[in-house]
Amino acid sequence: MDVRISKELKRFNHLLGEIDAAYHDTAVRMGLSDSVMKVLYAICCSGERCALQTICRRSGSSKQTINSAIRKLEGEGMVRLEASGARSKDVCLTPAGKELAGRTAAPLIALEDEIFSDWSPDEVERYVRLTERYLTAFREKAGRFQKGGGTGRDGASGPGG
Repeated sequence: MDVRISKELKRFNHLLGEIDAAYHDTAVRMGLSDSVMKVLYAICCSGERCALQTICRRSGSSKQTINSAIRKLEGEGMVRLEASGARSKDVCLTPAGKELAGRTAAPLIALEDEIFSDWSPDEVERYVRLTERYLTAFREKAGRFQKGGGTGRDGASGPGG
């Protein structure tokens, strides 16, 4: 198999992996799993409660992974689930959960804001705009893939075919 990959893409992938590893290491140092940190982080970004569906979407993790983390947090008395509609639930921090989030996810968010505050407003805007542009293009182009691999461009019907 001959896969050609630009040096820029190699560097980009390396940086993404290193960023993921840095977040993982931070969660571990705080005594949390990645998925628990993602739940607490998402709730902190929304206040003291967040829709389960929103947590899944913002975290980039599967619903199963997030549900497992929520069950763990619920078992420890850190969160509770509340109905927020006919078919939706909010994940709410308990007083103990607020304390946990206050010493884990909240300082992480403050650290990220500190990093952005060291950049010029133009640098932040450009970074966010380019990241959003990459995400939009990726979703559009990745939508062409078929189950089992390929893009459907070999004569088969399907997205991009």
